[in-house]
Amino acid sequence: MTQARRHHDPSVKGFASDNYAGVHPEILEALALANGGHQVAYGEDVYTEALQEVFRRHFGPVAEAWPVFNGTGANVVGLRAMTAPWEAVVCAESAHINTDEGGAPEQSAGLKLMSVPTPDGKLTPGLIDRQAWGFGDEHRAQPRVVSISQSTELGTLYTPEEITAIGAHCRELGMLLHLDGSRLINAAAALDVPLRALTTDAGVDVLSFGGTKSGLMFGEAIVVLNPAAVRGLIYLRKSAMQLASKMRFVAVQFEALLAGDLWLRNARNANAMAARLAAAVRDIPGVTLTRAVEANAVFAILPPDVAERVRKRFRFYTWNEATGEVRWMTAFDTTEADVDAFAAAIAEEMAQA
Repeated sequence: MTQARRHHDPSVKGFASDNYAGVHPEILEALALANGGHQVAYGEDVYTEALQEVFRRHFGPVAEAWPVFNGTGANVVGLRAMTAPWEAVVCAESAHINTDEGGAPEQSAGLKLMSVPTPDGKLTPGLIDRQAWGFGDEHRAQPRVVSISQSTELGTLYTPEEITAIGAHCRELGMLLHLDGSRLINAAAALDVPLRALTTDAGVDVLSFGGTKSGLMFGEAIVVLNPAAVRGLIYLRKSAMQLASKMRFVAVQFEALLAGDLWLRNARNANAMAARLAAAVRDIPGVTLTRAVEANAVFAILPPDVAERVRKRFRFYTWNEATGEVRWMTAFDTTEADVDAFAAAIAEEMAQA
């Protein structure tokens, strides 16, 4: 009999991050399925082998998945495999690699990040050109990779056409295209397109594919779509401490997510709940929605004292301290009742204010 005991109320939900959600029941079933007996460690197991075919169904016949522990690891290892020490990565100023990874790209990979201010978190060929210059200049880090996020940190989405234009521009410049896809499934569900339409078919070379925001217990994946774009990935993953010894338990989670339609069901629910939340708070006096809801993020401004009172009941983050803008995230397990209770709390606190 286990000595562990429950330390939280599973009925309590928050709107701070889709990382707060637990593990999808079908993922837990898959973990149990992979348990028992011995399998070769460090990725030489039958589950990791089977996973390659699952990813190729979504991303094409040459796609290769490299499971890792977390999203920062996927981004850092993937980008390091795409660059030489003298090369740099062009990204949006708001990109996760630039703002929310604790300097890991610089510290762990020695990467030079060349950031570009954007109005909506999205790069364009013209914005890329603000940093993609100086090729052959020994005094300047050489732009080698463009990294975009889907969806972006501001909740916006790139269409397949927009990514295709960026991919084509990268090739014209002799650069590579990396996509941080921690919420790629939400983007594909919102745009109603296959995963490869936003990646392989659009000219993406390397993808960081999100798992934990999509219902996994742990695990992300570096997905190489262009084998010529990387080098040394097998060694870099190990030296970056991202090689799981019991990798079967990472691999089987991705199989459960991607072999059927679980990824799509999870994304559609998260997106629908964000839309429901936006509709529920839009007409509350004193609440201003600041951005269009395109996936599973809602941005708004409300009085700071009201935000603090609501936060005691439902956890969420302030996105911009200067403006008071907050961000509300929905997840695969967010229900209509969760959204309605949250919106009611906001309305109640605003009325008291």
